[in-house]
Formats: sequence, C-alpha cells, structure tokens
Amino acid sequence: MINNITDNSNNTSKKNTKKNKKKSEQKKTQSFRNKKAFFDYFILDSLEAGIELLGSEVKAIREGRINLKDSFIKIIRGEAFIFGMHISHLETTNSRFRPEELRSRRLLLHKKQILKFKEKCDKEGLTIMATSLYFNKKNIVKLQIALAKGKKNYDKRAVLKEKSIQKDIKNQLKNY
Repeated sequence: MINNITDNSNNTSKKNTKKNKKKSEQKKTQSFRNKKAFFDYFILDSLEAGIELLGSEVKAIREGRINLKDSFIKIIRGEAFIFGMHISHLETTNSRFRPEELRSRRLLLHKKQILKFKEKCDKEGLTIMATSLYFNKKNIVKLQIALAKGKKNYDKRAVLKEKSIQKDIKNQLKNY
C-alpha cells in the first residue's frame, strides 16, 4: 500500500513537471508583432537580426513592456540602428541605472546583409521596418526586419475589404 501511494505521488510530480515545461516553452516562444508595418507596407524581403540590449531591457521585454509601432531602421556608417523602439522601465531596476526608453539600439548583422539592404533602399526607395521581436530557441532576443514598400490608401482599403469578405464567408460557413 505504501508503494502505491508513493507511485501516485511520483505520477503527479511528473505531470506537474510536464505542465511546468509547457509553461516555460510558452514563455520562450513569446513574440511581439508590429501590426502597423503589415497594414501600412508591402513586405518584400525579411531578415533575422540580433539587438544590442542592456540586462534590464531584456527583463522588460520578457514582461511584455515593448512597443514596435513607431520603430524604423537606419544604416549609419555601415552599421544598422533601430530608432523609436519603446522599452519601458521595470519597477525592480535600480533607479540610478535606467536606460532611456526610446534610445537607439544597434542591430547585429553581417556586413553583406547590411550592404544588401542599403543598396535596395537607395536604388528602389524602400524602407527597412521592424516586423517582429521574439526569443529564439537559445532564449536570445531576435528582431525580424524587412524591406518594405509603402502602400497607397486604395491598397489599404482593398486589403480591408478583402478581410471583411473573408470574415463574412467564415461566419456564413459556421452558421451553415
């Protein structure tokens, strides 16, 4: 009887560890999208880049205190920087060491990737946008950047119209 009781407790502990693993996997796959970029621009080519961050900023990103909405990327002297990415302060960080929320942050890319994006921006008049930010499998913050071409107002209206039609079709299929 004692063995049966201990076996049951081991089974429940195994279940709890599985639940904890699922929760930790959910936290690691946390991602933040720039919805405005997908609405205002046609995305042509994308690339994964690392970001140079401070420790408190990484903790703030884990808590979801980030806004990519007004961010943009410029290439200055052969290095890529992101401007306008807002990372809020944590209450637990030291009051003396609080980096600026809207400071420019350097992106970690290879020279060939930077030159490729710069050439396309200069020749075709494209923009480099931040589309999403996420933690990869090694738990490192990565930024998905993309070459984008601005949409006209009629393009935006067409996309909205198409989405509403698709939504109506799904609703009618559900009711059928």
